[in-house]
Amino acid sequence: MARDRQRLPLVTPARAKRLLGLAKVLGPVVLPVALRAAAVVREGYDRARARRLGVPVESLAAFSGRGGALHARISGVAGVLAELRARHDDADTQRFADESERRLGDLASAVRAAERMPSARRRAAHRAVAGELVALESELLRRLGV
Repeated sequence: MARDRQRLPLVTPARAKRLLGLAKVLGPVVLPVALRAAAVVREGYDRARARRLGVPVESLAAFSGRGGALHARISGVAGVLAELRARHDDADTQRFADESERRLGDLASAVRAAERMPSARRRAAHRAVAGELVALESELLRRLGV
């Protein structure tokens, strides 16, 4: 038998009243739990992102945006250069550290400038900066004896 069923409305005044009453009772209990769960999830996401970038969670905001990962790498290399400068006081190492710090400043400027570029140009600029960082990191590791 092909009998058409008459569709009942999903929201009726009685159902709406029942749902509002339920929300008034459960809302104060469920809302704080949901907010705490959301905060825990966000904290875990921030920790994972900071670990991936290699920076502390507290400084994560400084490395946001499309070039955030490159800024984090630049900052990391700058920190290692400062350690290298402190460990080795020969003229060659100091000259390398000075040149590298100038180069890192130029790379950071390039990443900031790339933020306002169209997508294709920004990606090309980021690839170029990443390539320069790889070369600089390789030389730094060589000087550290790794």
